[in-house]
Amino acid sequence: MTPLNVAVCGGGRTGHLNTVLFKTLPAVRVSLLTQRQDVIDRYSDGQPFTALLPDGRALVARPDRVSSDPAVVVHDADVVVITVPAHARPAVLSSIADRLPRDRPVYVGAIPGFCGFDLLAEKMLTDRPQAVIWGMKDVPHTAFGLRPGVSVRMGGAKSVLHVATHDRETPVARQRLRETVQRLFESPVELLRDYLEITLTPANPIMHSSAIYGLIGPYGQWHDRLIPRLVSWWTECSELGAYFMQRSDEENQRLCKAAEQQIGVDLASVKPLKQEIVEAYGAQITDTRTLLSVLRTNRAYHSIQAPLVAHGDGYVMDRQSRAFQEDVAFGLSTLVQVGNRLNVPLPHIEEIYTWCASYMGGVSRSARDYFPPNWPA
Repeated sequence: MTPLNVAVCGGGRTGHLNTVLFKTLPAVRVSLLTQRQDVIDRYSDGQPFTALLPDGRALVARPDRVSSDPAVVVHDADVVVITVPAHARPAVLSSIADRLPRDRPVYVGAIPGFCGFDLLAEKMLTDRPQAVIWGMKDVPHTAFGLRPGVSVRMGGAKSVLHVATHDRETPVARQRLRETVQRLFESPVELLRDYLEITLTPANPIMHSSAIYGLIGPYGQWHDRLIPRLVSWWTECSELGAYFMQRSDEENQRLCKAAEQQIGVDLASVKPLKQEIVEAYGAQITDTRTLLSVLRTNRAYHSIQAPLVAHGDGYVMDRQSRAFQEDVAFGLSTLVQVGNRLNVPLPHIEEIYTWCASYMGGVSRSARDYFPPNWPA
């Protein structure tokens, strides 16, 4: 089997988990790019990483390289997997662009690939035609309980994985990308027709922002109040949060229909949120009647806590968490941009985005920074 060099960029939950899973595969060399010195120090001391599986087993693996130097990690990469939050992607792409191999194709992608990663990568890799830009529709597994450089817990796995490429890629490059990514995952990998199928798939930007709005927004139970204890994102999702999630999802479906009519793309694969979750997790969900019941009874979502930080005698939402800095600033802002360009009203999405942006103290960086001025021309 031909050796495959994989560079994972990001030392968070998804980065740790994929590093272990990839390294257990035959003929796969794994390098990890991280700025976490504690992770680098543990690796230098000879310590492995451990992935704790849902069935109680543990996978133990030691990557081939762990470094904060992009040149060390990506200079010989065949595949680059970027797992950092969307607001950190520009810095990562800038740091690796000049260090990618120039003599062969390099598959540079993001897991997950939402927030307009294809548009950002196009801007950052304009002078790197050998870079094949791709993204995955969602994370292949949920990950939680990270102990940096030590272990991470793996939640439920997706039954099917979907990838897409930037529209600049050739059919040959697209097919080879699918085959290469398939080597890394047990679940079947299917190739989507257009990257908008990832951009408009209802995911964390709609889910997290709606849950936040239902919990602490102007109509929420804990608006302008301390939350007395830690809260699980989904097993304790409020009815109000699920309502705004449903409304936002309906608006996202209208975006899909407008894109099909105005751009001529086929977005039939972008299902309503409830259907997306049920198809992804299958038997791990015990009650599929409503969106709320799906969220509350999905075993893959158990133990995932909302991003709360201690404040006084209780807790408040962490404004620096990915739920705000990524899902609102880059995820929802992407949907708002698409709606504006396609002249599709998004009253619930815009209401949630405006309130969350205000709660954050304003949005200084967003998808607007790389959204092409002439899109969708």
